[in-house]
Amino acid sequence: MGYCALAWADAERFQTVTARQFAAQYLGGPGSSTLHAPRMLPVDGEPMARLEIPRLGVSVVVVEGVAGGDLRRAIGHIPGTAFPWQSGNVGIAGHRDTFFRCLRSIRRNDVITLTTLEKVYRYRVISTDVVHPCDVEVLAPGGNDSLTLVTCFPFYFVGSAPQRFIVRANRG
Repeated sequence: MGYCALAWADAERFQTVTARQFAAQYLGGPGSSTLHAPRMLPVDGEPMARLEIPRLGVSVVVVEGVAGGDLRRAIGHIPGTAFPWQSGNVGIAGHRDTFFRCLRSIRRNDVITLTTLEKVYRYRVISTDVVHPCDVEVLAPGGNDSLTLVTCFPFYFVGSAPQRFIVRANRG
C-alpha cells in the first residue's frame, strides 16, 4: 500500500512540475525554444508533448519511450513510430490503471490533442479495438496521419492483462 502511495505521489509531482515547465516553454517563457530552431529528437524519458482528451478531462505529459520508469510517471511515445510533426502513425502507450484508465469511456469522434512546443495537433477518434499483444500492425503507418493509443485490456483485470485496447484517431 505504501509503495502504491509513493508511486502515485511521484507521478503526480512529475506531472505537475513537467506541465508547468512545458507551459512556460510553450508560452514563450524563460528558456523557451524558438520556432525556428532545428528540431532535436527527444531522448528517452524526456517530455515531448501534452495529450488532452477534453471530453474525458484528460491532460497528461507524453515522454519519449515506454520503459517502466517512464510509464509510471507519464504516458510514452512508442519508439519507431512517427512523431507528431512527422507524417505517419504516432504511437503512444500508457498503463490502464493510471493515466489511460479513462480510455474505457472514449467514443468515436472524441477529439484528442497533442501539444508540442511548436504546434497543436488535433485528432478525431475513428475506432477502438481489442487485440493480442503481438498484433503490432496497429502501429503501422496508414494512408492518413494518425494517432494510436495503446493500453492493456481488460481495464479491471488483476495481473498481467492478456490483451491490448487500441484507440485509433486521424489528424484533422
